Amino acid sequence: MRYVQLRAFHYVAICGGFSRAADELCLTQPAISDQVRKLEEEYDVLLFNRHKKQVVMTPAGERLLEITRRLFDQEQQALELLSESRALRSGTLQIVADSAHHLLHILGPFRERYPGVRINVRAGNTETVIQSLYNYEADIGVIGEIPRTRDFEHLQLISTPIVAFVATHHPLAQVPSFSFEDLARNPLVFREQGSRTRKKLEEAAAAAGVALVPAIEAEGREAVREIVASGAGIGFVSAAEFGEDARLVRIPLKGAEAIGMDEALICLRERSGGKLVRAFFEIARAAAVP
Repeated sequence: MRYVQLRAFHYVAICGGFSRAADELCLTQPAISDQVRKLEEEYDVLLFNRHKKQVVMTPAGERLLEITRRLFDQEQQALELLSESRALRSGTLQIVADSAHHLLHILGPFRERYPGVRINVRAGNTETVIQSLYNYEADIGVIGEIPRTRDFEHLQLISTPIVAFVATHHPLAQVPSFSFEDLARNPLVFREQGSRTRKKLEEAAAAAGVALVPAIEAEGREAVREIVASGAGIGFVSAAEFGEDARLVRIPLKGAEAIGMDEALICLRERSGGKLVRAFFEIARAAAVP
C-alpha cells in the first residue's frame, strides 16, 4: 500500500470527485485516477462507483474514509507539532457554531494575539456541530448541549435566561413581565421544532401546567426577529442573543429565570492538544464572560 494511493483516495472522497481532488493536490486528474485504480486493483476492492460524471463511495470506501480521516488528521497534528510557531503565524482554524454571537468576545483578542491565523466560522445546529467535529471538518464547536461522552473537551462560555421580546409598537411593549399564562393568551412566534430555546420554554411552561401553542413557526433566529418586529406576536431568545435592535423591546419571563441557556466551546479530546485549538481555548478562558 502506497501513501500516495491513500492520499489520492482520501482527497477524492472528501472533495467529491477526481478533478477537484486533482486541483486540491496540484496533480493531473489522470494521475489521481491511476493512483486510486491501482489501490483498488491491488486489494481487489471497489472504493467508488463511477457513473458518468458522478462519483459515489461504496460501503468499503466509506469505511476506508473513516480510517484515512484519522490518518491524515494525525499527519496534520504531527506537522503542527513540528512547526508550532508557524501554525500560530499562518494556520487555519475551522469553527462551527450554533450561534456565532457567543464568539464575539473571543475573536477580537485571538486575532490581536495571532493576526496571521485565518479563522473560518460557519453556522450549524447541534447535530451538525457534533458531526463536523467527528468528521474532522471542524476544529472547534460552539454548542448549547454538551454531548454526554468522554470524546469531548469543553469550556462553558455563558449561561443566560430565556426572555420574550415584542415590537416597540406592540400593545404589550410596556408590560414589566410575562407569566406563562400571559403568553398562552397571546400570539406566539416560535422557531422550528428542534430549537433548543423552544424546547426549554415549552418544557418549563408544561411543568407549570401551561401549554404554549405557536401562532407562527419560523426557521432561524433572524426570521423570528423580523416577524416579531412586524408586530405579529411575541418571540423568545436567550438574553445573551437579544442584541441591540431599536425595533424590539425585551421583556422578562416570570418563572423562566431558572431556564438557563448554556453555550460552550467543545473540541474532540484527541485534538485538544493542537496548537491552534489550545491557543483558542486559552483566549476563551481569559475572555470568559463573568
